[in-house]
This record gives sequence, C-alpha cells and structure tokens, in this order.
Amino acid sequence: MDEQKRGLDQFEYEDENEKWVNDSSLDHKGQVPLRASTGSWKASFFIIAIEFSERLSYFGIATSLIIYLTKVMHEDLKTAAKSVNYWSGVTTLMPLFGGFIADSYLGRFYTVFASTIVYLLGLILLTMSWFAPSLRACKHGETCQEPRKIHVIIFFLAIYLISIGTGGHKPALESFGADQFDEENPKERKQKMSYFNWWNFGLCSGLLIGVTVIVYLQDHVSWGVADIVLTAVMAISLAIFIIGRPVYRYRRPTGSPLTPMLQVLVAAIRKRALPYPANPAFQLYEAPKLDRSHGRLLCHTKNLKFLDKAAIVEDISNSAEKEDPWRLATVTKVEEMKLVLNMIPIWVATLPFGICIAQSSTFFIKQGVTMDRKINGFEIPPASIYALAAIGMIISVTLYEKVLVPVMRKITGNERGINILQRIGIGMFCSIVTMVVSALVEKKRLENVRQNVATNTFVPMSVFWLAPQFVIVGFGDGFALVGLQEYFYDQVPDSMRSLGIAFYLSVIGASSFLSSILITILDHITEKSGKSWFGKDLNSSRLDKFYGLLAIMVAVNLCFYVLLARRYSYKNVQKVVVADCYDDKNNPTSMA
Repeated sequence: MDEQKRGLDQFEYEDENEKWVNDSSLDHKGQVPLRASTGSWKASFFIIAIEFSERLSYFGIATSLIIYLTKVMHEDLKTAAKSVNYWSGVTTLMPLFGGFIADSYLGRFYTVFASTIVYLLGLILLTMSWFAPSLRACKHGETCQEPRKIHVIIFFLAIYLISIGTGGHKPALESFGADQFDEENPKERKQKMSYFNWWNFGLCSGLLIGVTVIVYLQDHVSWGVADIVLTAVMAISLAIFIIGRPVYRYRRPTGSPLTPMLQVLVAAIRKRALPYPANPAFQLYEAPKLDRSHGRLLCHTKNLKFLDKAAIVEDISNSAEKEDPWRLATVTKVEEMKLVLNMIPIWVATLPFGICIAQSSTFFIKQGVTMDRKINGFEIPPASIYALAAIGMIISVTLYEKVLVPVMRKITGNERGINILQRIGIGMFCSIVTMVVSALVEKKRLENVRQNVATNTFVPMSVFWLAPQFVIVGFGDGFALVGLQEYFYDQVPDSMRSLGIAFYLSVIGASSFLSSILITILDHITEKSGKSWFGKDLNSSRLDKFYGLLAIMVAVNLCFYVLLARRYSYKNVQKVVVADCYDDKNNPTSMA
C-alpha cells in the first residue's frame, strides 16, 4: 500500500512538473508559466515574424547599399566597398552592447521593443531623405555629380540609426525566441534544436523578398517607395510582436554577467598557492542543487585548472567565506568562466570565414552590375542575384533538418546528428569552394572585358555565371552561420545568452572591418608592385587574385579550426548529482 502511495505521489509530482515550466522563466504576469499556454512554437512564431520583417529591411538596404553609394552618392568602387564594410561592421558589432543591456538590465522583450522603435525611426528618416525637398541628394528635377551635404548627413544618420536598432534587435530577439523552449523538457529540447533551423528559414524568406521585391522597387520605381514599404512592414511587425506578449516566457535580467567572471578570477588569484584537490568532483564548492536561484548547475571539467582554485573551501566552518563571492566561487561559476575563455579561439578561427561572407554583399553584387542581366527583355536588378544565396541557405537548412539530422542521429546516437563545431566546419569548407569558384568566374569575366574593350563597363556575359558562387555561399551559411548561432547561444553561461548571439554577430562585424583593412593593405602593396588589385572600377581591378588569396587563407585557417574543434569541451549540465558528470573511471562526461 505504501509503495502504491509513493508511486501515485511520484506520478502526481511528474504530472505537476510537466504542467508548469520550472526553468526560472516567468509569464507576462511575473508568475511561473503554464506549459500548455506559453512558449514553444506558439510563441516563437510571433518572434520569427518580426525577424522576417527585420531581415527584409536589412537586406533590402544592405545588398543595394554599394549601388546607392556609387550611383547616387557618386563614390568610387574602393570607397563604396569600404563604406559598406564599415556600416556592416558597426551593424554587427553593436549587438555586443545591445546583448549586454538585454542580459543585464532591460530584459530581452523590452530590448527588442526599444530597439525596434529606433530601427523604425531610422527607416522613417531614410524615407524623408528621399522625399523631403530640403533633404534630397539633388534639387527636384535636376541631376548632380555630387550629392548635397545635408543628404549625405541625413542618409548616414538614418542607416546608422538602423545599425543601433539592429544592435538591440538581433541578439535579444533570437535569444528571446530560444528562451521559449524548456531545455529540461525532452520534447521542447528537441524543438529547440529545430528552432535555429526554422529561425533561419524565416530569416532567408525575408532576405529573399528583400533582394527581389524591394530591390526591384529601388531599381525600377524609386528608392523612396521601397523605403515606404520597409517602414510599413516594420511597423506592422512591431504590432504583431506586441500582440504575442501573453504567450511569451520571460527571463529576469541578472545584472552584469562580467561581475561573476571577475569574482572567479579574483578568488583564483587569492588561492593560487593552495594545492590542487585530489578529488575535485567532491572537494570543490557547489551551490545546492535544489536552489533554483543559481540556475542550472554545470559539471566540473579538467581544463584551465588554475581557475578551479576559486572553488576550494579554505575553512569548512567559516560560513562568511561561502557568503563572499570574491573569496569563494561555485563550480558552476568557474565552469562558466571556462566556457567564455574556451570560446575565444573558436571566435578567432571563424574570422577568415566571415571575411569571405563580406564579399557577397559588396564585390559580388558589383560584379553583377557589369554583366548581362536581361531575361526575355526583363532586366534583373543587380542586388537581386543575392536571392540565390537565400535559396541556397533555405535548401541547406531544409536538407539538414529533414535528411541529415535524422540519418546522423541513427549513426552517431547524438540527438543533434552531428555536433555544433562539425556543422560550422562544413560551412567553412564551403567558403573555400566559394572563393575558388568566384576567382575562376572573375577571371573569365575579365577575359571578356579584354575581348570587348569597346563596351567599356558592360560585359556581354550572363549574370548567371555568378549563380554558383552565390548558391554555395548560401549552402555554406546554412551550416556555418546557423551553427555559429547555435554554438554561441548554447555554449555561453545561461545568464549571457543575448551576449552569446552578439558574439556570433560580432564575427561578421569584425570580419567586415578586417575585410576593409585587408583591402587597404593589399591595395597599398599591389599598387607599389605595378597595378593595384582594386582599381577605380571593377574592370580595372583584379578581384580574381583577391578571391584566390582568400581561399588560401581560409584553407590554412580551417586546419587550425579542426585542431581546436577536436580538443573542445562542450557545456555539460548536471542532471541529478555531481557524480553524473563523471564516468566509471572518474573522467568527465561530455554532452557534445
């Protein structure tokens, strides 16, 4: 009878645990969320909708920016490419600030809300720079070789307001969407693995419309009309985001995530002279498992042993020591510090991949301007060729989700199919192929230029010669970019997940700056040797050599990345007790 009662009690406990979400999230009333009515796909669809509109706006502007700078602002190719890279760099580095604000102070929902308002202001100002007579590039009905200074100021102010908006929008929104899934629930944990794939499916759908419909409006109607459409779509998506508020799950901001890491470092330095414990699994200090205020507890790992000394208890009877985080850190806090430090080499190793990606929105687009873009009398806008990259990414994500993951789950026994760093590595290999193909196509295009000198800027060569490099870029992004999103969200401490997404975006941002610096250095070197690789226009440049150099750089870097990936230790969360973190031989287990 007692056993029956215990079994019934256990069943009721499990049923109650299934009913409520116990991952420290809250509903919109500040209470523990009811699983059936909050979170999961019902909430994430609202969030993916606003991401769709943001990417529609971003790529509608980003892919045509080099065209606008050369045609309307009359910048030369080299200056325009640098301007685009600087803007892209700021846009993708600003999320470091936005992610910090979201995790520490505002929370993810309010960060998304505030940054979308700033984004909307930027789009409104961009629209005014085209329609307001006093802000136009040229006086009404006139053409000019140099835009008015007021237009230049307002235009750049508008696009950098969009950068600031993106800075809060991107890291907070994506992590807010992932927060809708409870990692301790088996069903929702698997859904969360699919979330990043479908997030990017929505992203690519926005990208696809941005580089086709919006770019068509820019090219055949006017830039101003396109800006009106982007502004209206962003306003509608903000309303949709607010409507979904009752079904979201929220996380309280936890204060600066940098403070706990500094505490670990200070405590480890204080105890640097102490001997390392013989049995760290049971001799290092950890918070009680039942204390939910500490969040999920992490298993101890054997790397960076110096930091483990921060968790050594010097005096068991001294309760004051346990209350002072600058003298004693928990194993979880130490492991969170290790997670961040372990990410730095991976972040550095992905930068050459990011440099390759930067070329797709600058030189790849500009190549299309010089080529034959007509199909049965219809002329394709040059930026619309970027749609092939979106198609490649959609195909890649779909094949990965529906074919590769189910097959690899059976082969490897890993619920992800392949681990995150392997996925990123496949994408990096694709970037090498992209640069090789791009170099060969550009060499072919330059041969056509030499054979048709009289045509000047136009090359009688179909723009679809660029299709393979765009498709491969998109296919590689489906592995590398999605993998980077998942890696930086999953492997950072739970309190830093908006910053984690910002770290992913900072790869692209830092790479854009590095691309500009690399162009400047190569321009200086090659100009001294006779002829610069980056002339005043595309036909007097040697981008084929530039692409070839990038292929070599990424190939060498990939070898370095593989060595890092093979030695990497993934985050390992405690399930029941500390002993779960170790196998029979007292070696740490891994959740790769």
